[in-house]
Amino acid sequence: MPLSVETIIERVGGPEKIAALTGVGTEAVRKWRQARAIPPKHWPVVARAAGISLDELQPEGASPSLSDSQNRNQTMSEQRASSATDVPEGATAALVLADGTVLWGIGFGAEPSGEAIGEICFSTGMTGYQETLTDPSFAGQIITFTFPHIGNVGTNDEDNEALKVAARGLVVKQDLTEPANWRATESLDAWLKERNVPGICGVDTRALTLRIRDGGPQTAVLVAVKDGKIDLDAAKAQAVAWPGLEGMDLAKTVTCEKPYAWSEGVWQWPSGSKPLPEKRRKVVAVDYGAKRNILRCLTSAGCDVTVVPATTSAEEILALKPEGVFLSNGPGDPAATAPYAVPAIRGVLDAGIPVFGICLGHQLLAQALGAKTYKLAQGHRGANQPVKDIETGKVEITSQNHGFAVDEKTLPNDVKVTHISLFDKSNEGIASTTLPAFSVQYHPEASPGPSDSFYLFERFVALIDSHQKAA
Repeated sequence: MPLSVETIIERVGGPEKIAALTGVGTEAVRKWRQARAIPPKHWPVVARAAGISLDELQPEGASPSLSDSQNRNQTMSEQRASSATDVPEGATAALVLADGTVLWGIGFGAEPSGEAIGEICFSTGMTGYQETLTDPSFAGQIITFTFPHIGNVGTNDEDNEALKVAARGLVVKQDLTEPANWRATESLDAWLKERNVPGICGVDTRALTLRIRDGGPQTAVLVAVKDGKIDLDAAKAQAVAWPGLEGMDLAKTVTCEKPYAWSEGVWQWPSGSKPLPEKRRKVVAVDYGAKRNILRCLTSAGCDVTVVPATTSAEEILALKPEGVFLSNGPGDPAATAPYAVPAIRGVLDAGIPVFGICLGHQLLAQALGAKTYKLAQGHRGANQPVKDIETGKVEITSQNHGFAVDEKTLPNDVKVTHISLFDKSNEGIASTTLPAFSVQYHPEASPGPSDSFYLFERFVALIDSHQKAA
């Protein structure tokens, strides 16, 4: 007889114990309770730990042979890639996954081209789709938006986080909503066409998100139906052949071409931007894929910012005589960016210059301090990620976009952990105990939000000031 999820968790030893055994966070266990089902891939280890049979792991109210999760996967798997060119009525595009799953839908934006291939991921943010699409950290990825109403605020020139869209496509559930916001100057569909970015709607994004969450990321190809036909075999072969983000250096593809000065502050209604502090600290920001609002936050915190390309050497950075160095967010595998980034960061650290890193910059600082990074089974993407500050006990709701993390087990003795994820306990922040350097994994700025973590920019400025007083 099937046992309830609550009973199984109790037999294993509680939420923390079952989370540790299955390699997930307690948030995932909470969702198991809510769905009244444990994903089938965890059944063997859970059954052994609880001392029960696999039959007793069947979800409550489910048929004895198929769980809710399996039913969802079967629905998706019924449309496996084959040489057949039959297209469901009304479908104009398809999303083909490397495992052969085909998701049919309606295309919008630009027509898919050879660039519409990448790692399929999902973002849980309820706002800020324009900021998300223009975040350079999404380079090489196709974004699934879990929030169904995409397009409702339109687009405008102020909310772009970079000059170009780095994402290779987007997946949404419902048809694009028409703009209904006073700041909108253009519809999302027209905006995507101008930037040659394809999208697909009508997809069961919940099922797709669960597949990514439970099975990990994989490659997907967005293809269009032409003349009522589609070559699914070719699309699947393309997905299988794509090398994936692991081992891929993408910072060079999104960084600026040459140094430039940044002076714009954080946007504020109705004046346009917040007044800037009178005192300015000279800061060099290394652009591995920097979002504009992160640069705005630095300026508003009291920094005079010069942005330099990702490949800038330590000698070139130090020649600008910075009082502090900022390491930006960015895409790709930090281990692939490290060969040129780590020597530059190490040179800055050896010169005693205060350093603040975020996202990819956090991972690269960790490597420069002697640690290693690894690819997460499930990345963190969205504006609702809880992070705990270990020193203060405060929980921040953060904006994140990363698929790699710092391996805490490899941190040297003179580097301490400062923040952890409350989803899966992965590392979210470090600080050197011997050098003026710290970093966080998330994006501590409010674009699209939240703004809980702006204090980190002020902490960076305070570190610069205290370091100068001590010099």
